[in-house]
Order: sequence, then structure tokens, then C-alpha cells
Amino acid sequence: MEPLSEQDIKSALESLEGWGFDDDKLWKKFEFENFKEALAFIVRVGVEAELQTHHPRIFNVYNSVTIGLQTHDAGDKVTEKDVDLANAIEGII
Repeated sequence: MEPLSEQDIKSALESLEGWGFDDDKLWKKFEFENFKEALAFIVRVGVEAELQTHHPRIFNVYNSVTIGLQTHDAGDKVTEKDVDLANAIEGII
């Protein structure tokens, strides 16, 4: 899998509301009412990630969840796999 160009990443971000690009990864912070909702979201993301065989970085503190996406097999760069998973995560939320 080949890394996307910065222009391709910028283009993809136009349809991914709230997502950013920094330090060679796509990322977004999600806020929930409480820990239970945040954890339920993490589980749903985990199931989708497993289906896509593409596993994100997930960081959780109480009601917030931050997700980072980059493709390890592409030298920890952003690829189409990351964009696809970001779109699937948006479908979950």
C-alpha cells in the first residue's frame, strides 16, 4: 500500500468533518456523555477495524476518545486504508 500525497490527504479531509492530519497520521477527538458511551464507541470501532484488518491507535480518558490512523506497512504514513477506516468510523458515530 502506497502512502497518499499531502494533496490527496487534504482532499480526503474535506469529507471527514473534524479530522485532522498531523505527525503523519489522521486523527480525531470524540467526546461523549460519559465513560460508558465512550467505551461502547471504542468497541464498535474495534469491531470495524478488525473487519478491515486495519487497527487504529485509540486513546481514552473518561468520556473522550482520540483515534489516530496510519498504515504501519507503509512506513507509518497515511494510505487509502486510513481514509476508508476514518469514513467507517464516521458511519459509527
